Amino acid sequence: MFPKKKENQKEEPQAATPQEQPMTESPAPDTKSLQKQIEDLRKEKDDIFAKLQRVAADYDNYQKRSAKQITDNVAYEKDKIVKSLLPILDNFEYILANTSCGVTDETLLKGVKIIYDQMLDVLKGHGIEQVKSAGEPFNPAHHEAITHRSENSKEEGLVLEELQKGYKLNGRLIRASRVVVNKTPAPQTTPPPEEPETKDTQ
Repeated sequence: MFPKKKENQKEEPQAATPQEQPMTESPAPDTKSLQKQIEDLRKEKDDIFAKLQRVAADYDNYQKRSAKQITDNVAYEKDKIVKSLLPILDNFEYILANTSCGVTDETLLKGVKIIYDQMLDVLKGHGIEQVKSAGEPFNPAHHEAITHRSENSKEEGLVLEELQKGYKLNGRLIRASRVVVNKTPAPQTTPPPEEPETKDTQ
């Protein structure tokens, strides 16, 4: 005797077995497309390499041109300076040649003064100027104090005398002025008078 099934009991559905899906193979790569990509990349690489070679060659030529331009500019500036000094040398030779011809000391002094002013003009044309010193406050950036002197009638730290002129090139100091600086003596303080000793009286 088999047990009877209950009326309300439902039969459980059997689990459906999944059907095997057929394996789909990926499409084979397109050989012609890959070959074209390789050729494009190779061409791009060759173009970049050629550009790098041109840049390297241009930079090498630029370096050579720059070195030559610097050398040429230095030589040109030297020629310019020498040519500007030649007239001064001519004037010196003229004065030296005429010193034995009865030239007085006053005339000789005037000629030297003219040459000196001419030299200053030439230096100024090349951006060189003298540093102002005498009568100016001492400036360690422009002056070199060689010694001190005391003049009570003048301010402390004033340049009293210029021993050697200083020069600047385009505003940059190339030689400091050697100067004598005023240093007033410190005021002497007199000690207060001593009070007389008092004896104690018993």
